[in-house]
Amino acid sequence: MILKFIATKLSIFYTFNQFFDYKINEIKMRKLKNSELKRLNIEEFKKSDKTPIIVILDNIRSLNNIGSVFRTSDAFLIEKIILCGITAQPPHKDIHKTALGATESVSWEYINDTIEAIKKLKEEGYIILSIEQTEKAIMLQDFKPEKNEKYVVVFGNEVKGVQQEVVNLSDYAIEIPQYGTKHSFNISVSAGIVLWEMFRKINSRLVIRSVTN
Repeated sequence: MILKFIATKLSIFYTFNQFFDYKINEIKMRKLKNSELKRLNIEEFKKSDKTPIIVILDNIRSLNNIGSVFRTSDAFLIEKIILCGITAQPPHKDIHKTALGATESVSWEYINDTIEAIKKLKEEGYIILSIEQTEKAIMLQDFKPEKNEKYVVVFGNEVKGVQQEVVNLSDYAIEIPQYGTKHSFNISVSAGIVLWEMFRKINSRLVIRSVTN
């Protein structure tokens, strides 16, 4: 009887500890409300210092992909997006579905000819990066942005990729490593990976401060 009593008490104690630990973890892992995220409003975004990157969308077919790139560009304070060729322009309901208002915060313009846009930006001192698989491509993790430089990141068509003529004008081709059976990422996924990696390297102090806070 004594052993049964002790076992019962230990069981209750163990259950109480489990419940207590769960409640502690629940407090630590509480989801934040949107109001707690301290995001910028559109006016603050417009006035904020930008990451020195211009994104070029070279003949992007999917409007949902275009909207996703706007949303990612908003997240990482991208300077501007240039839409080229068949790439659709806001406002459009299918862009809005994934942009969720980022077309209002991120600056953009339309230039029909991608090559013309690249040449103009090169004259302005931008370093051109084509996200493409080429013979001398640099793996994304190995690319080191230079301090005080300005970059253009070119994402190509979902099927054909970045035009060869654009690759020829680029200073670097950057490849995202892959280890499975597929040959490429969806363009919106590529944009998320590349822009985060560039933002992280360019703004390393800002990222470290954000994490420690």
